[in-house]
Amino acid sequence: MLLFIDACVRGDSRTRRLARRLLAALGAPRVETLRLSECVFPRVDEAFLARRDALLAQGRFDDAMFAHARQFAAADEIVIAAPYWDLSFPAALKAYLEQVNVSGITFRYTPEGVPEGLCSARRLVYVTTAGGAYVPEAYGFGYVEVLARGFYGIPDVRLVSATGLDIEGAQVERILSACEEDIARGFAPLRSGT
Repeated sequence: MLLFIDACVRGDSRTRRLARRLLAALGAPRVETLRLSECVFPRVDEAFLARRDALLAQGRFDDAMFAHARQFAAADEIVIAAPYWDLSFPAALKAYLEQVNVSGITFRYTPEGVPEGLCSARRLVYVTTAGGAYVPEAYGFGYVEVLARGFYGIPDVRLVSATGLDIEGAQVERILSACEEDIARGFAPLRSGT
């Protein structure tokens, strides 16, 4: 199963356009789509943490609180579509990642305190667009890449991006089309055992 995490807000999202092209190139037989704009995440406060910690201590990973984490951990492949806003991604993606980052489901700590991934995904592709040209990876893709590789154990983490879309005189359609061509050349379906 391919999990498509859609953090786009606009109906005519350029990021979602590129993600859809990627999904077509990947050709997954089964895609589960999670539109973060339709999700209501609980506030992570002291009461939330106390409940989560109690459930984890009891090994109650089947609780509804962990549904997103279980779905994420079970995916064979993950695509995240998140536009680049204000030097990062939409807040809904951060809220989602707080729900997914669950010790015992998506990762665990070794006796030495090192995170060890528990996710099934062999590939995660992060799709983003930006209006400007200043897009430091550390604030968007870099954050997700560290979690994916360092915590979740996903070996193949890639970035698809189109930037400079709102700079005066930018040829938006040309930029997006070039990115779509790169997607068509650079991505293929995962094969069993790879």
